[in-house]
Amino acid sequence: MRSIRVLRAVLRWTAAVAVFAVVGAGTAYGITRMERTDVPGLATGSDGRWAYPRLTKPPLPSGSPGPRAESNPAGTHHADLRALVLPAPEGAEEDEALRGADGWLRTEDFLEEYAEEDDRETFAQQLVDGGLRHIAARGWTTEDGTRTRVYLLRFDTAALVEAKFHRVLSPYGNPAHGVRGARAVVSDEDFPEEATVPGVTRTAYVESRPYGAEQDRQAYLAAGDVLAVVLQSRKGTAPAVPFQQTVVLQSQLLG
Repeated sequence: MRSIRVLRAVLRWTAAVAVFAVVGAGTAYGITRMERTDVPGLATGSDGRWAYPRLTKPPLPSGSPGPRAESNPAGTHHADLRALVLPAPEGAEEDEALRGADGWLRTEDFLEEYAEEDDRETFAQQLVDGGLRHIAARGWTTEDGTRTRVYLLRFDTAALVEAKFHRVLSPYGNPAHGVRGARAVVSDEDFPEEATVPGVTRTAYVESRPYGAEQDRQAYLAAGDVLAVVLQSRKGTAPAVPFQQTVVLQSQLLG
């Protein structure tokens, strides 16, 4: 029976990769939907996945290329950044404060996620020096107490995001700046590589035992001119499945 389950899991992963490749290959902004059974690594309908609404990429301005188009070497997301933030899943209570003013979040509000004042000051200066343009965000809490925060930070070019932010902020091993409440944070080796979305570079971390009242998970995504930060925490243990699902869906919206 075990060998049969493994074979079925492999087949599902293969099918999911094919879906991702088809969605990521085009530059047109259409409707994408990740069915609950399509997220890589998730085998059954009762493994903790959340029910997200249908995901629709916002329309591009007339004549504007997508972020992965050859005619767009800067990787610019011409669509409204606020419309690229992943929506809350069904039944979740949304954190309205993260919407900010007119959908734009203040930098200092984003930096409150980080524990040490020196870290916040260093990170703030990096953002200023890097020419941060906007931050769009959304957060929610599900019925089981899992808190999710998603931040999209837009810069001038994809090269800047990759070289000065993604590589610097999310090196292998542990992130450059510590998130509030997280103690020993290590690379999330269990995040399935098959869940990689074309055009998006992902680094994921998980808080290792022993952790405090909550366990934290976090991911940094470089997608064109956008750096996405996905944070998730829950009292006791933060399940891997909804975190992976959230990261993959946000990656698809940006890719």
